[in-house]
Amino acid sequence: MLVGVSQLAKCASAAISAAMRTGSISRKTNETSIDVEVNLDGTGVYEVFTGIGFLDHMLEQLSRHSLIDLKVKAVGDLHIDQHHTTEDTGIAIGEAVLQALGDKRGITRYGTAYAPMDETLTRCALDISGRPYFVWKVSLGMPRLGEWDTELIEHWFHSFATSAGITLHVENLYGANNHHIVESCFKAMARALRQAVEIDPRKADAIPSTKGTL
Repeated sequence: MLVGVSQLAKCASAAISAAMRTGSISRKTNETSIDVEVNLDGTGVYEVFTGIGFLDHMLEQLSRHSLIDLKVKAVGDLHIDQHHTTEDTGIAIGEAVLQALGDKRGITRYGTAYAPMDETLTRCALDISGRPYFVWKVSLGMPRLGEWDTELIEHWFHSFATSAGITLHVENLYGANNHHIVESCFKAMARALRQAVEIDPRKADAIPSTKGTL
């Protein structure tokens, strides 16, 4: 009987893996025009353009280290400032991830990762809970990284967590270089997200909640 259950779980896992979990969002407003595609079962292939160089670099890190394939094309009102493009990019990527997760059946759900980068260490813990919540314990000492306003970095994470329905905690434990701090935040989240979206072969046919829904 146990062998039969094990075989059933493997079959369910194979069925979920065979159906690629993808999401596609087109978000158009008077402020931005954003197209996003994600594949949760990818290999970290990315094609990113937002018009903000440092944000592009961070989204490339997010894709590469989460193994989520990511396409982003964003055109925004950068002649005003970077706020709308930053916010709407976070929203669109979060919505695409949420769409790709479907009913969240079989996912590991929780993810935790530490990302060291030279003198810097950042911790990220997240729960694909359907209850968006965001905690940010990161201090930055520069107004800009490249051309990206550093006050918008927290806002990007908040926008992503809210639209993806994720409880997200990001904490920089220590660090001196602002570039390293921010990059370690994205890498830590990427690694935690990779864990959380993976299919658990022991429970590939179940939604990971005693409520039966997420």
